[in-house]
Amino acid sequence: MRIFLLGGTGFIGRHLISHLTRKGHQLIILSRAPRPDLEQDKVTVLVGDPLQAGTWQERAAECQAIINLVGRNIMARWTRTVKNEILESRVQPTNLVVQAIKKSAGDKPVLINANAVGYYPFTDTRVFDETGPPGDHFLARVCVAWQEAAQQASSLGSRVVVARFAPVLAPGEGMLQLLLPLFKKGLGGRIGSGNQAFPWIHIQDVVQALDLALTDHTLEGSLNVCAPQVITNARFTQALARAVNRPAVLPVPEFALRLRFGELADMLSKGQAVVPAVLQKREFPFIYSDIDQAVQEMAGHG
Repeated sequence: MRIFLLGGTGFIGRHLISHLTRKGHQLIILSRAPRPDLEQDKVTVLVGDPLQAGTWQERAAECQAIINLVGRNIMARWTRTVKNEILESRVQPTNLVVQAIKKSAGDKPVLINANAVGYYPFTDTRVFDETGPPGDHFLARVCVAWQEAAQQASSLGSRVVVARFAPVLAPGEGMLQLLLPLFKKGLGGRIGSGNQAFPWIHIQDVVQALDLALTDHTLEGSLNVCAPQVITNARFTQALARAVNRPAVLPVPEFALRLRFGELADMLSKGQAVVPAVLQKREFPFIYSDIDQAVQEMAGHG
């Protein structure tokens, strides 16, 4: 399959490139700058800006599938400027992808578009599957606008999968790149009360789920890309502390988070309990369905 990948230089994208090339797919990676380190027999790097219309859209239109992972990192203090960047960096590339799909002659490419479990409301009492409602907070509104942009491709004849990612755990990357060194020094701890839900997924299960979205022609619409195990932040903290044989007794107070991150503190001190009902219905074979198993494996890589 010829696949056009936006956001392929991020850590999810790099793992996905390795997985898809091993499966024999041909990839075109859109990058703002040349990436000779990514070029290989089955990978072509195309220089272009996913926030600007360009000739890359014609190349995308010629592919059988488009995977869009573009989006500004949300881990920053949410000023008005940053919030606008978070929204625009997700919706604008998605709109441009839809424009590319319009240019496609014949069968329209499959569109797999990133999204986030931040779509759902904050709650300690309810578990959401893909049919759950959107929340009424900033990230939820971003996710709704992002999803609506992607779903425009459905009316053009594309099969559209909106992948709502939980926080992705990977050895030495993402959030664990920050957390593991702290926990190994005994400086880790829960956030606030620790009672808030903590959705998560291992990177190996992410790439397998995206592979399924590519190949299962019956899979369409929203897809929660998260582990089936519902845990709290305190449970995650305990698992990570056990994995590195250190105590985790220094909780991060909510007021400190708010001083550092402002509105983003709500995302860190509250949470969404989410299950991957669509994947479970398909008996998806999770490699890592237990948080202790997942973090033990990752700690071993550190």
